[in-house]
Amino acid sequence: MSNNIAFVFPGQGSQHAGMLSDVAVESAIVQQCFSEASEVLGYDLWDLCQNDPDSSLAKTEITQPALLTASVSLWRLWQDRSNVKPSMMAGHSLGEYSAMVCSGAIGFSDAVKLVQSRGQYMQAAVPQGVGGMAVIIGLNDADVVAACEEAAQGQVVSAVNYNSPGQIAIAGNAEAIERAMVIAKDKGAKRAMPLAVSVPSHSALMEPAAKQLALDLESIEIKTPSITVVQNVTAEPCGEPGQIRANLVAQLYSPVRWAESVQLMAGKGINTLVEAGPGKVLCGLAKRIDRSITAYPIAESAGLAAALETLAAQ
Repeated sequence: MSNNIAFVFPGQGSQHAGMLSDVAVESAIVQQCFSEASEVLGYDLWDLCQNDPDSSLAKTEITQPALLTASVSLWRLWQDRSNVKPSMMAGHSLGEYSAMVCSGAIGFSDAVKLVQSRGQYMQAAVPQGVGGMAVIIGLNDADVVAACEEAAQGQVVSAVNYNSPGQIAIAGNAEAIERAMVIAKDKGAKRAMPLAVSVPSHSALMEPAAKQLALDLESIEIKTPSITVVQNVTAEPCGEPGQIRANLVAQLYSPVRWAESVQLMAGKGINTLVEAGPGKVLCGLAKRIDRSITAYPIAESAGLAAALETLAAQ
């Protein structure tokens, strides 16, 4: 085990048509993983992710199992190619489920079904157009929270993703989001931009979805992770199955404390992150959170080869 390395897993927004196509050419492991997921889902997930003919990949109940499967397949590929084992893991929002699978806490098939249902519950909880999200850039945490409190006016709007210092996502009712963006700019935000999502993730509007998810989580086995996982809700490691379950439920309507999670890992000696999932969003955030951390994206062949070579030499 490498005490200075952590694996991190991205959430919604990192998906794109054609993801993992080049690494899949190099190894059958990726497509094998997608085949396992397809059996659970009842449709060809690999074909959908590669071609996405009707933009289905943007649908929450499809996005979530697609990202989970992409992340798990990259973890399996890493294990096949390298003896380097991380000492910690964390996932951003949906990515926390990837961390739970890769750490051995939740079975892959259980997780695929679970996140498909999670996506369905989230979309059903808030009708299309009623909710939304936005990102506020260049404003401190307290001012973003204050802007949300001022903008609420009886509706829901709150800071939900503490991504990095000066970058916070807010979520809630669409009208309240609009008001909060205006107030944030008045308070000095460099930018306040709506996000192309209809589900107000991690806000109080997700509580009905959380109640349904709780029932599903009670029906599956959760084990003690074999690799330490830092959870979103607490920004702390958790190894007790019952508490993991409770935190996953609360995660649906609670802020993602990502900056704190990365800071905690750095405080425990982590200086290298490997992002196992499409894109490199978390690598970018790591630079803003702690410049002493080196981050490697491995969703493409060149990035995977570079990470394998560099980390094997450590």
